[in-house]
Amino acid sequence: MNIHEYQAKEILRSYGVSVPNGRVAFTVDEAVEAAKELGAPVCVVKAQIHAGGRGKAGGVKVAKSLEEVRTYASELLGKVLVTHQTGPEGKEVKRLLIEEGCDIQKEYYIGLVVDRATSRVVLMGSEEGGTEIEEVAAKTPEKIFKEYIDPAVGLQAFQARRLAFNINIPKHLVNQAVKFMMGLYQVFVDKDCSIAEINPLVVTGDGKVMALDAKLNFDSNALYRHPDILEYRDLDEEDPKEVEASKYDLNYIALDGNIGCMVNGAGLAMATMDIIKYYGGEPANFLDVGGGASEEKVREAFKIILSDPNVKGIFVNIFGGIMKCDVIASGIVAATKQVGLTLPLVVRLEGTNVELGKKILQESGLNIIAAESMADGAQKIVELVR
Repeated sequence: MNIHEYQAKEILRSYGVSVPNGRVAFTVDEAVEAAKELGAPVCVVKAQIHAGGRGKAGGVKVAKSLEEVRTYASELLGKVLVTHQTGPEGKEVKRLLIEEGCDIQKEYYIGLVVDRATSRVVLMGSEEGGTEIEEVAAKTPEKIFKEYIDPAVGLQAFQARRLAFNINIPKHLVNQAVKFMMGLYQVFVDKDCSIAEINPLVVTGDGKVMALDAKLNFDSNALYRHPDILEYRDLDEEDPKEVEASKYDLNYIALDGNIGCMVNGAGLAMATMDIIKYYGGEPANFLDVGGGASEEKVREAFKIILSDPNVKGIFVNIFGGIMKCDVIASGIVAATKQVGLTLPLVVRLEGTNVELGKKILQESGLNIIAAESMADGAQKIVELVR
């Protein structure tokens, strides 16, 4: 789950991590009032969307008066920002962060991620802050330094200190930088983050080390432990189909293709998308209905798939272990009748009660095409969609 920059900074501030003072605003008047409260000679007006690259897209403005705050807020609120992370459709700006300006002397990058290769959290740093870290990694990888963290003892002060020296933090500010990194790591662990990224981390003219920007992503599987984090969820920033799927405990991710997929099990879902691609098709989604789906879940899964106007056909690929094939078949029949499905539908069933499931489909009187195998089903749906 993603959250906005101002929300991330609220969390960081509560852990003693240094961030600029700021206020969130949903209207132009609120933006001006926030700037008044801050009382800073320079304010920064920042669009709040779940995407990076806002500055390059014109979503960050420096205002030197209340009139400029009003002007920039009027320009940004309601504007659709298109960045390298939003895709061509962009995202509408519905809230702003009004933040006090600061005297930036130098920009750095600090980030925490889970390294799958070592099964450890890794702290990364670079003196090339303010730019896309992927670009730095591609062109000058020697400028990125890493500290792998032992989960038994956590981030050690000497590791943070070594990273601070490696990225050339001024010597008189190293202790501040160490405190910053230790606090950031504590947020990462306590809140079950998947990413904690500060880009840029800045050194200011008055001798402070602070997060000028902040990005926190959270492991969705751990949100049951963090009702406080769940309150930060902004449904306007999420795909409506994914929001609807979460209500029924369906794992759904929208893609760009035209073949809707309904599968049970994440591994089988990945394999199904691969085999559709192999035969020249393009999957429209990842959808895992889980191991014990009911007829209702199957019905809702169909509705979600069909809510994507790009879908031209559906491939249902079920291996019934815990889930019984007859339950899935009944759900498919009920859903097809309810939504009035006219698109090609290919179904492959295998596993528990498979013969009963196939019988239900055959006797339904509906135009459902049976597949003998995953490959057979993929070939059939690709041909039908073409």
